[in-house]
Amino acid sequence: MKRTSRSVLLIDDDRATNFFNQHVVRRHGHFDKIFVVESGLQALDFLLDSNHEKPSLILLDINMPAMNGWEFTEAFRKLDISIRQGIKLVILTTSSNPDDYERSLKNEVVDDYINKPLSPSILNEMVTEHFAHEAVPDNP
Repeated sequence: MKRTSRSVLLIDDDRATNFFNQHVVRRHGHFDKIFVVESGLQALDFLLDSNHEKPSLILLDINMPAMNGWEFTEAFRKLDISIRQGIKLVILTTSSNPDDYERSLKNEVVDDYINKPLSPSILNEMVTEHFAHEAVPDNP
């Protein structure tokens, strides 16, 4: 199966988590590029910079200083549709608060809610659910 070029934007203030998530995503093989930022503000700058490739997937932590994940989702929702279109936004968190999960279900820009740690099997399920339609046969 051929697939289109895909990239991931990791948004987490914890460098060790970013390192680990990069490793999981790289080994999975579905995504060609991995971009990392350590805050919601940096993520907005990244998305607004036309020199950057638009990510296919955003993995977003909730608990971050300056702009938390929920504040990021509100700012993301206000971005032009041309920027948001085609991006799957997934909350990736350590939060065990059921209110956070319920909030994600009501948030129109959140496509999924996953508890850390990211694993190859979790990433595989995410890709199957959100990106399976993009694969095309090698010989149509």
